[in-house]
Amino acid sequence: MAKISMVERNKKRQRLAKKYAVKRQELKATARNRTLSPEERFAAHLTLAKLPRNSSPVRIRLRCDLSGRPRGNYRKFRLSRIALRDLGSWGQIPGMVKSSW
Repeated sequence: MAKISMVERNKKRQRLAKKYAVKRQELKATARNRTLSPEERFAAHLTLAKLPRNSSPVRIRLRCDLSGRPRGNYRKFRLSRIALRDLGSWGQIPGMVKSSW
């Protein structure tokens, strides 16, 4: 089980990324627009830098929804390898069966 503080910190990052997504996208488009003057583009860069760091989607860590484990996750299920194996063995994931040969 992961530290609760780390899981909560990641949830906060997800909330901030969702909140600032539109504003961040507009500022990035302005900063990349070559038809604008360099002053306008630089102002967009400065405004982008003033946004909270945790509002960047890059800072979000993929964690298991059940245990909060930060490593060994499957994106499709949003579960760690350990939780996926347990749920698969118990028949909780449709279409997944225990292998035998």
